Amino acid sequence: MRLATWNVNSVRSRVGRVVDWLTREDVDVLAMQEIKCTEAQFPFAEFEDAGYRVVLHGLNQWNGVAIASRYELDDVAMQFDGQPGFLKGAEGPDQPIEARAIGATTNGIRVWSIYAPNGRALGDPHYDYKLDWFAALQGSMTEWMASNADTPLMVAGDYNVAPLPEDVGDPTIIEGVSTHVSPPEREAFQALQAAGLADVVRPLIPEGYTYWDYKQLRFPRNEGMRIDFVLGSKPFADRVTGAAIHRDERKGDAPSDHVPVTVDIDTELEDDDRPMIF
Repeated sequence: MRLATWNVNSVRSRVGRVVDWLTREDVDVLAMQEIKCTEAQFPFAEFEDAGYRVVLHGLNQWNGVAIASRYELDDVAMQFDGQPGFLKGAEGPDQPIEARAIGATTNGIRVWSIYAPNGRALGDPHYDYKLDWFAALQGSMTEWMASNADTPLMVAGDYNVAPLPEDVGDPTIIEGVSTHVSPPEREAFQALQAAGLADVVRPLIPEGYTYWDYKQLRFPRNEGMRIDFVLGSKPFADRVTGAAIHRDERKGDAPSDHVPVTVDIDTELEDDDRPMIF
């Protein structure tokens, strides 16, 4: 079974590229981020014609997450437990929840597509929101794993954190100045791993970026960042047999500034048992 994550940076603009890649790479489940549309605007027909069901959480032209699967999608959740909200200029606990997380169970695997807050700048309220968001994500996933110890869990997406120095090739990203690389952000990422969510790609693909800014020829110069990850619980990580960062998807006409990351896992379900979708 092949699972993937991809910040598509507007699914309506890139639906042809996304669906073509899905079928070409024989991907079973895709976690998408930055779909940038509402449910009424989502291009369901293109995915359904290719054999995929889709669930999504999209509120407007910003953010938005989705899961596409060749299998049924059950127990859909539009936010994780304790997920904080944000509204610029507002204070207090009751801020609106942004479209940054969606979870569903598909073919026996609990899948989350997450799009972490950017943080904007050190000291910005959005930076504090980002840290609160990560703390809540850790708490929610830790509690879920404790109650579902035998169920594989994948938490995949754009984490907006470069956990290690070698994950940064962009010269404008500077420790002590920039978000994505500050000690609190990196500690928040490490806390997820300490809670039992392993980075299942790095042991197989130790090097490589997943994001390159559109400006200043960042991609041709390979001045990128590794900020897109597939984290998995032990029952998920133990099944991983392969992984890939699909760098070539940053090439060509109108690419996303991120590339997909795939993970292959062993399952007990034979391919011939896969339900067909027409």
